Amino acid sequence: MILAYTMAPGRGDTDLLLTGLAADLANRGLRCCGTVQINTERADAGPCDMDVRVLPDGPVLRISQDLGRQSRGCRLDPAALETAVGLAASGLAAGADFLIVNKFGKHEAEGRGFRPVIAEAVARGIPVLVGLNALNRAAFEAFADGMAIQLSPEPAALKAWAAAQAPAPA
Repeated sequence: MILAYTMAPGRGDTDLLLTGLAADLANRGLRCCGTVQINTERADAGPCDMDVRVLPDGPVLRISQDLGRQSRGCRLDPAALETAVGLAASGLAAGADFLIVNKFGKHEAEGRGFRPVIAEAVARGIPVLVGLNALNRAAFEAFADGMAIQLSPEPAALKAWAAAQAPAPA
């Protein structure tokens, strides 16, 4: 299956797995587009700052907002997320061997965010790997409509899936 997802149990573990896979694919000369997430702990002990790096070499964008230490609402900066989506869509249009999306989150569950980029990649036969959490699993499964497989949250499993999906050498 060209659409896959993974769910690691620890906070930030999925981000590390996807970042490692993106680096491995790039080292093998494969073109990746999409995003990987970088979480940075804050000195004030507030919630971490969330950034995404646009693949392959694109900018790092801050996708979290500082709403204050007492805030309990969603810290996602939707404008920054949509900027990352636009850059990933441009990367896909320029030619890619893989699409990696750091998270199928609330925006994707509601039909926004990376959802159209994922659909475009699948329609073009480009393998897609998505990070997922339990909160948005049902929405992802409805979106994928039985076309996605779950990969074990281990580097070897992700690499094996990617190797099976990789384009044949020219």
